[in-house]
Amino acid sequence: MNQEMQVVLLAGGFGTRLMEETVYRPKPMVEIGGRPLLWHIMHLYARYGFRQFVVACGYKAEMIKEYFSNFFLHNSDFEVDLAGGGVKLLQGGSVDWRVTVIDTGLQTQTGGRIRRLRSRLEQGTFMVTYGDGLADVDIARLLEFHRGHGRLATVTAVRPPARFGALDLEGDRVRAFTEKLSTTESWINGGFFVFEPGIFAYLAADATLLEREPLESLARDGQLMAYRHQGFWQPVDTQRERMYLESLWSSGRPPWMG
Repeated sequence: MNQEMQVVLLAGGFGTRLMEETVYRPKPMVEIGGRPLLWHIMHLYARYGFRQFVVACGYKAEMIKEYFSNFFLHNSDFEVDLAGGGVKLLQGGSVDWRVTVIDTGLQTQTGGRIRRLRSRLEQGTFMVTYGDGLADVDIARLLEFHRGHGRLATVTAVRPPARFGALDLEGDRVRAFTEKLSTTESWINGGFFVFEPGIFAYLAADATLLEREPLESLARDGQLMAYRHQGFWQPVDTQRERMYLESLWSSGRPPWMG
């Protein structure tokens, strides 16, 4: 049953806050440990048995299409017969994912991208998340929470991550530099949504921004519930954040890989 549920990855934005990378590639194709963010996110879902993906792309869509159309070449060793043109895969990680890549428009907003996929998603419950952040969300518990409340939509609520180091002061003397703790009072939208097909009544047009009218209206209608995730969650909006994820990958124990 899990294998049939669709997971939508929103991968069409311009990624202007990470321009050093996104001038060359869409942000979901920014690499951590030599693999695109999309690969890492898919691995999280696949670990819980969800392997049907729909990538909603826009900006530099051709790079995402090329990556998945040549996925095994990107992730395997191979031998090429230059005389005959044949390619023989030698070794590499094999995955049993089914990936659909849809160009949902260059200027389309997040809600509009989901709306354009309606014919593929309106048969039952589906999941959506952003293609530019990593987490260790327990997808099984998220889905159980969603099915338990019976509303149209679930958003995963997370604590905002620290973006700056903090100074530990004693009077005017700096005792130490520390990592700033995440804000403990507030929760923010961390993606990892679960939706019922009724969500499409809230998605009006290509210009619809999911995070504004649709989620606000769902909240007013009592149809939006929050799954509180206390674990790891990290967006990639700056080079500093990308390098932080690289350091976690290099440690050999990246939290999002389980």
